[in-house]
Amino acid sequence: MPQIHLPFFPDGVERITSELAFERKDGQVTYFNGHMPVFIHAEQDTPTFRMITAQFCVNGNAKQADISRAFGVTLISVKRAVKRYRAKGVSGFYEEPKRRGPVVLTAEVLKQAQERLDEELEISEVAEQLGVKRDTLAKAIRAGRLHKPTKKKSSTHP
Repeated sequence: MPQIHLPFFPDGVERITSELAFERKDGQVTYFNGHMPVFIHAEQDTPTFRMITAQFCVNGNAKQADISRAFGVTLISVKRAVKRYRAKGVSGFYEEPKRRGPVVLTAEVLKQAQERLDEELEISEVAEQLGVKRDTLAKAIRAGRLHKPTKKKSSTHP
């Protein structure tokens, strides 16, 4: 007698593969293997989405193209997530992005620049003395990292 082939999927799910499906409901995404839920995350939780879909690809549960097609994301974003998963594991999706520190305007250069600006030197003179570009100092002034002292108006009385 013929047997019914598993898996059965609950009503309302979208298939990723023949064995894997997902459902969006009440702000949550639930992944199913057959009728059994295997993972849940918030719909807006992008790092967790990338992590679990990359894990599905690495474990052989889905192909990268399956993920791209099912969720409407670009194939390159899935490939990047898989690469991150292989290199750093789950924690790679939750670490703070690395930011470069100040390269030109270090704390010491900012201090020297501010001292010279306090002496009422022009920006171009300060830049030349410190060996930095004038625009770099102007940008630091606009950003509030440096300030130009207000010039005192000379009062000429008759």
